[in-house]
Amino acid sequence: MSFVRSIPLRNFDETRFLEAQSGALALAPRLDAAMAAALNAGAPNIHFLGTGGAAILMRPAVHLLRRQSTFPVFDDFTAELLVSDSRNLTKGSIVVIPSQSGITKESVEMMEMARARGAIVIALVGEEASPLGRGGDHVMVNDVTDASSSESFYIQSLLIALSLLQHRGEIANYDALLTEMLRLPKQLVRLKAAMEPRAAEYACRLANHDYHLVTASGNAWPEACAYGMCTLEEMQWIRTRPIHASDFFHGTFELVEPGVSVLLLKGEDEMRPLAERVERFVTSVGGALTVIDTADYATIGLSNELRALLSPAFLATLLERISAHLEVLRDHPLTTRRYFRRIQY
Repeated sequence: MSFVRSIPLRNFDETRFLEAQSGALALAPRLDAAMAAALNAGAPNIHFLGTGGAAILMRPAVHLLRRQSTFPVFDDFTAELLVSDSRNLTKGSIVVIPSQSGITKESVEMMEMARARGAIVIALVGEEASPLGRGGDHVMVNDVTDASSSESFYIQSLLIALSLLQHRGEIANYDALLTEMLRLPKQLVRLKAAMEPRAAEYACRLANHDYHLVTASGNAWPEACAYGMCTLEEMQWIRTRPIHASDFFHGTFELVEPGVSVLLLKGEDEMRPLAERVERFVTSVGGALTVIDTADYATIGLSNELRALLSPAFLATLLERISAHLEVLRDHPLTTRRYFRRIQY
């Protein structure tokens, strides 16, 4: 059944979205083969790099590996690596570089630096005919739009992390998880349909404040950071203060008073209690709290374990519905930029 036909979704191409997420999942065998080859060749570590929002979308995979694997994993800022270097980036290192366009300046420079070191570059791109698409050792191409790229990158980076865990004997249910994930694209559309009746209300809340504290914990945190920085700031010119729930009570909580907007994203991993602590505090002092909780949105055929792993993708797909209403409400298309194409940096 098409959820779009039963509940119209503003400015949403269901077919294109499903193709993008199915395309990401279809890369699983190639990603697994690339990881197997690198590990069998003696890869000493893995680096999830990239630039801006695409790099942020890799962090749930980093979060998972740091808790379930003893394999060294790094996620330095690419701009810093380009000027300061790292002894951990060496021959045989696995370097994952995502870029929707494949032309992001710092990411291309990072690829060239990694290749010069003898590292193995896995490029996740939307355009094969691009510098990253032509230059990676293993190039994974998936045609996405701004409205579908976040979920695609979350899926691909999770596939990489799960493959690494599988080949190192640090996970026992790799095949079962991948089988479950085949249900994901349609379930993401299901989530969008469930959010749609509430999306306009949430968009009004965001539009009625010119400043938001945006917070989350665990693997939901990267989505909070990305949504604040890439959507509200870059695409809507709304000021935000992304703050990890672990740090919320080390300064930021003093800014909360009646009328101060706090956008809290809640996932389903073991770090959820840290988000709930923020929720209790903001409510107690009368802050203008908005909570987007993946646990409020049902799926069919996805286990609790997989839902926890996919919380960032769930949040991205729910927030996209809010953004679709926000750009109309504020008469500010998500594609409008001040400086993006004017400044070379």
